[in-house]
Amino acid sequence: MDMFFDIIIAGFLVIGGIFGIVGSFGLLKLNDRMSRLHAPTKATTLGVGGVLLASMTHAAVYEHHLSVHELMITLFLFLTAPITANFIAKVHIHRHDTPESLPDAGQDKVWATHKKPENEVIGPEV
Repeated sequence: MDMFFDIIIAGFLVIGGIFGIVGSFGLLKLNDRMSRLHAPTKATTLGVGGVLLASMTHAAVYEHHLSVHELMITLFLFLTAPITANFIAKVHIHRHDTPESLPDAGQDKVWATHKKPENEVIGPEV
């Protein structure tokens, strides 16, 4: 029975390592900023998740206790990585679409929604 759990733990580690390498490679080799943001937030998050699953499985099988710390790290990672990537992507989009002088916090009603104001003209006026 120990061999079965060893194979499962090794599988989680290999899967985590593959996702980690793919995410790191994507971070280095993809062309634009948004693609480079996508690689670590998706693939590397799954890579760390695989390593944490292997560690939780090892703690449950061989040390006979539930590893709550690693469970909390996994949940925190899977909840915060996509949210952080979303915020970084919004800032990237708005830095290219918003004038250089950004309004103070609370004065701009459209910044967080990415809707253009009705009085803004895009392109040359005819």
